[in-house]
Amino acid sequence: MPAETATDLSALIPALAAELKLRPAQVEAAARLLDEGATVPFIARYRKEATGALDEVAIAAIADGLARLRELEKRRAAIRASLEERALLTPALAGALAAARTLAALEDLYLPYRPKRRTRAQQARERGLAPLAEALLAGGRFPDPAPFVGGEVADAEAALAGARDIIAETASEDAATRAELRQLVQRQARLVSAVARGKRENEEAAKFRDWFEWSEELARGPAHRLRATLRGREAGFLTLSAQPPAESALALLRQRWLRPDRHQGRGREQLDLALADGWERLLAPSLETEALGQAKERADAEAIKVFAENLRGLLLAAPFGRRAVLAVDPGLRTGGKTVALDDQGALLATATIFPHEPRRQAEAAATIRAPAAHRPAAVAVGNGTAGRETADFLEGLALGIPVVLVSESGASIYSAGEVARREFPELDLTVRGAISIGRRLQDPLAELVKLDPKSIGVGQYQHDVDQAALRAGLERVVESCVNAVGVELSTASEELLAYVSGLGPALAKAIVAYRREHGGFRDRRELREVPRLGAKAFEQCAGFLRLRESREPLDASAVHPERYPLVKRMAADLAVEVGELLRRPELLRGAELKRWCGDGVGEPTLRDIVAELAKPGRDPRPEFALFRFADVHKPEDLAPGMVLPGIVTNVTRFGAFVDLGIKQDGLVHISELSERFVNDPAEVVAVRQQVRVRVLLVDLPRRRIALSMKGLQGKV
Repeated sequence: MPAETATDLSALIPALAAELKLRPAQVEAAARLLDEGATVPFIARYRKEATGALDEVAIAAIADGLARLRELEKRRAAIRASLEERALLTPALAGALAAARTLAALEDLYLPYRPKRRTRAQQARERGLAPLAEALLAGGRFPDPAPFVGGEVADAEAALAGARDIIAETASEDAATRAELRQLVQRQARLVSAVARGKRENEEAAKFRDWFEWSEELARGPAHRLRATLRGREAGFLTLSAQPPAESALALLRQRWLRPDRHQGRGREQLDLALADGWERLLAPSLETEALGQAKERADAEAIKVFAENLRGLLLAAPFGRRAVLAVDPGLRTGGKTVALDDQGALLATATIFPHEPRRQAEAAATIRAPAAHRPAAVAVGNGTAGRETADFLEGLALGIPVVLVSESGASIYSAGEVARREFPELDLTVRGAISIGRRLQDPLAELVKLDPKSIGVGQYQHDVDQAALRAGLERVVESCVNAVGVELSTASEELLAYVSGLGPALAKAIVAYRREHGGFRDRRELREVPRLGAKAFEQCAGFLRLRESREPLDASAVHPERYPLVKRMAADLAVEVGELLRRPELLRGAELKRWCGDGVGEPTLRDIVAELAKPGRDPRPEFALFRFADVHKPEDLAPGMVLPGIVTNVTRFGAFVDLGIKQDGLVHISELSERFVNDPAEVVAVRQQVRVRVLLVDLPRRRIALSMKGLQGKV
């Protein structure tokens, strides 16, 4: 590590540790590993002794905190350089810059020195009115403006107006003043939205009608309401403000800039006018923009967190497993594209069925029964248009295997995308979609990683939030899920391998090319033969790659190759071979783990190894459970009081959306999730969870279905 990086890191650790409420040693260990190129999953899984067993959430927070603090230091250095170049950096200013702990504080200090356009205050200074402004600020005897009249200064009032402009700008650029007013905004600002002029009767504006006359505390308002008002303003249907009471702001300004013993009479009147102008024209718009920007950042962070939680639930949904399946992408006019897939998801056969045309139903039934030679274990049916009807038809055929409705959100994007074109260049888009539906049933994670996470359909407002932050947050979730489950080296796709710790797209492509050329891998060590896959990449990825047919039995587990000698020593101490230790994990039950501690290995790693030896390569995802919707097919079939099974499709901060099998999700408001108080819906429900709900309200004109889970068992 370069010396400057080490120095930079040591300077950041104390502040970051205090912010995250972690021990400095933990933060420093994680930070140094991150700087050395280690990934979050690798550190959390294989470097527990170094970090004090920090989990992925804590390590990710350290990574984010380091990035933010380094950006702060970068900006601090840029400001210093700018001031030094213009000979403006005094010792006092240098000390203030060094002490600033936030970007806002830095920018406040820099504001008076920032190169800017010709302001009213700048023009007043050019007219020689600065001494008049200074005299007014100093107080005491009221200064005579007459000496300042002349040239562009027409009269005494013009001189005083220019002086007030200078005072207004001086107050608005004072760092201490801005800091106090910023706190006032945080405490007292109200978010006020109103219908834009001439838009009240606009049909498109109707969806923002709830916000035509709305006011609430900015600090307390939930993120989804802020986002709704911001969207309304962006669309031109709402006006929006976020300011504290002007009287409170002016009282604070007077307290800072007026001295009762010095400012009286006409002098006080002039200062009052200048401060009021400074607040209304300069400070209020600036601090309002900042406050709304910060509120949006918080709302973005919350939306991304919710999206990430939902995505995790979807990616870690129960897999049907390595079993052959039939899959149908339903359609009415064009028919349902049907495919047979083997236990690895490879395409065996294709057909098109028309189960919704009475004269062709017998033909459809025969077509479905034809692939019996492939011994399918289930039929996967896309849940889009005609999905429920197709599933009902297939159920009626009594095939003897389950018929499973599968979410096809994003399947059309996959079908038309580069990955699908590369996999099946000769196939029609709808056939590719059917293949994706079948594979989603077999292994949701392996198939969904082929999509841009944003297109999977488990978020809210994803187009409104900061796209770079959203992409980074979702990519981190996918990486976490892939590495938590582990990846089969002999069969994984490029897209799945790309998310393995330490790899990425280029190395994933190289691994697949090597596998194709050499007929697979004989053991994990052979990974080192892959071009450009060096020692560091091998260290990061090896533990997350499984090789069930390896000549090394530990290659099928999550035990890292660096710990193979330790496992062999454990086996030798127990007088057995490693293979027998894997077959008889009870040999380690009750063993004194401390006997194997040392050389950087402590009890946390040993406990992980023992757990892994008990169930090598275990999948952390739940067991697959068959689900059936009730006999309702459209909103008109619902009535208040009905209790129905459903599947959670989306979790938000205000509740959860539930699929009842009628092509329109119902909402369980947060207040109806449980009989106890619920602060966060994620405490109660998760995406893909099977639940029972009671119908409260069916509003057909507004297409709203209100549901409740109170008094009902959460899971079906």
